[in-house]
Amino acid sequence: MNTFMKAMGAAASGMNAQGFRMRVVSENVANADTPGYHRKAISFGNVFDQKTNANRVSIDHISIDGSTLEEKYDPANPLANASGYVELSNVNLMTEMADSREAGRSYEANLATFTQARQMYAGLLDLLKR
Repeated sequence: MNTFMKAMGAAASGMNAQGFRMRVVSENVANADTPGYHRKAISFGNVFDQKTNANRVSIDHISIDGSTLEEKYDPANPLANASGYVELSNVNLMTEMADSREAGRSYEANLATFTQARQMYAGLLDLLKR
């Protein structure tokens, strides 16, 4: 596998990972008002692909944020505990917005890398045709 293909493969794996990260952020935002919901966090890893002899970005694992949930006194709520408190979610929309922007920018950077490598490869093929 040539260097251009390795670069495009690495960029594609980065785009895939950031797309998955955006899905996790979307789940967190969608469940921000769900009582008892714990925020999900994603971490990435580096994997060496033996077949292509190139590095790839992979999803290392998805973890659940174990921070304490905020409680709200609402004894009329059917989800209230014996003391009358309902556990809210621990999703901070500002954090999710920042994660979303970071994922989008990382995706765009990987896309630019992919596009540049593709253009360079196409240019090389054009030179070789002459």
